[in-house]
Amino acid sequence: MNFQNRKQLILQTVDERGSVDVRELADLLQTSEMTVRRDLVQLAASGLLYRTRGGAMKVSMATDSLRFEHKAAVNAERKDYICQLAAQEIREGDVIFMDCGSTVFRLCQFIRNKRITVVTNSLPVVAELMSSKVTVNLVGGEVDKERQAVHGLIAEEHIARYRANRAFMGVDGISLEHGLSANSEKEASIAMAIARQTDKVYLLCDSSKLETNKYLYFAPLSLFDVLITDTETKPDVVSAYQKAGVTLIH
Repeated sequence: MNFQNRKQLILQTVDERGSVDVRELADLLQTSEMTVRRDLVQLAASGLLYRTRGGAMKVSMATDSLRFEHKAAVNAERKDYICQLAAQEIREGDVIFMDCGSTVFRLCQFIRNKRITVVTNSLPVVAELMSSKVTVNLVGGEVDKERQAVHGLIAEEHIARYRANRAFMGVDGISLEHGLSANSEKEASIAMAIARQTDKVYLLCDSSKLETNKYLYFAPLSLFDVLITDTETKPDVVSAYQKAGVTLIH
């Protein structure tokens, strides 16, 4: 298959799926991953798509990073791996909190058949679980249209009325030196409210978030009980977190 034919198929696939990885494209085009990477570099240079780590996404997705569905598609394989591990921690009859993080959202597919109660401020989580066996409790308050989530004082008061066995939360940045950090006060305040009402807090965090620091430092590592991450986490980072007393699943 020549470049022009590969180009047409690559752009069609990216347009339909939003994002795609190199391995999928290599299988689709029946060519090598090296050839696919070379094609993606050329297409990205022409402004026809946006290169990501391990693949590509639509330009419109890359230029609107706040839209929830776009964030959920980034590092999808890593997030799904993390969420499979997280789902194994949930017991029948549990009450769990789920925040509005894009990684936490991908937990939905692995808990649909569990007889549990989910308390969440995430509109996509509610939509995803409405046709499942899960009982859903939507936190009330002001809706952030960009993040598709409920935030604010009333939301925090709602959370304070409930007690959960487990909470599953995301974070924008985590480091041994500074603890947890967020891109906004909204996410930080909801995370704190959830943690206060939960017996055991799980932080779902892909390896790209480890040892990174964001806009707002809001809590020490002691806020959570278990860190679940992916297999791409470097061994020295795993060792450092374990030495710091962090319970880590990966």
